[in-house]
Amino acid sequence: MLTFIIKRLFQTLITLFFLITATFFLIRLAPGGPFDGDRVWPAEIQANIQAKYGLSEPIYSQYLGWCKDLLHGDLRDSFHFMGTPVTEIIRDGAPASLELGILALLIAIVGGVLLGVLSAWKRGTILDTSAMFFAVSGITLPSYLVATLLVLLFSNYLGWLPPALWEDKKAMVLPVLTLSLRPLAIIARMTRTTILEVMHTDFIRTAYSKGLSHTTVLFKHALKNSLIPIVTMLGPIAASLVTGSYVVETIFQIPGIGQYFVTSVIDRDYPMVMGITLTYGIILTLSNLLIDLTYSWIDPRIRMGSRS
Repeated sequence: MLTFIIKRLFQTLITLFFLITATFFLIRLAPGGPFDGDRVWPAEIQANIQAKYGLSEPIYSQYLGWCKDLLHGDLRDSFHFMGTPVTEIIRDGAPASLELGILALLIAIVGGVLLGVLSAWKRGTILDTSAMFFAVSGITLPSYLVATLLVLLFSNYLGWLPPALWEDKKAMVLPVLTLSLRPLAIIARMTRTTILEVMHTDFIRTAYSKGLSHTTVLFKHALKNSLIPIVTMLGPIAASLVTGSYVVETIFQIPGIGQYFVTSVIDRDYPMVMGITLTYGIILTLSNLLIDLTYSWIDPRIRMGSRS
């Protein structure tokens, strides 16, 4: 186990290296610059600005300088937020984004698995049809529409929940529900499909032949053997929750880092782009590591070395 973890951490460092390297060069090769705008600066002022932020140096020299600063824990200052370190901006915004993403992921897993199991258990009934209709709706409806509908219902009409901000537990409900709906629906459909496939395998027939009830077979035998495909999906789902929170954070005015993800690219805020990319990369690679470790708990027959 320890050897596997060390090996995966080494692979994680390599992945992060290629990620930040590709991001560094791609964002600089894109048209435009961080200080381009409607206002035309005199040539000498442009030269001074470029020199101050090291943008007049060759691109390879800029890259080596950024890597040197990174090794010392310095992500530099944001171009857009003059004088504000990127590490400070990420430190202030990351807790809200992580809290939003983790809560949405937990609700998606618990709700999706429960809905999928109930749908498979009551296959062909009105419960199954209703659950799958809900799942299809959750997959197809865009998050901004879901957010609007939830705010109209629970804030405007019923007055139960605040429409925005991230100030207390009540304020968290609507953004978490909005962000969790689509992954919940995906997990529900996958859970139902995999359980129905497992129910036709030989070991399930053996369990029935021993006189076990349908409920026991479903929850004790079929469910656990259906979890591996579901766990496999959690990597992409976690990625979508972390990187896809921009719309939700914007609608509900949540002070997370998702609001900087798109604007930093548009503004060519190089330090902010690199800092957020690195942050997301670390979160996602560690999530994949945890998912790989979960395989051995679900099915001990799966050797850690085979998934390396």
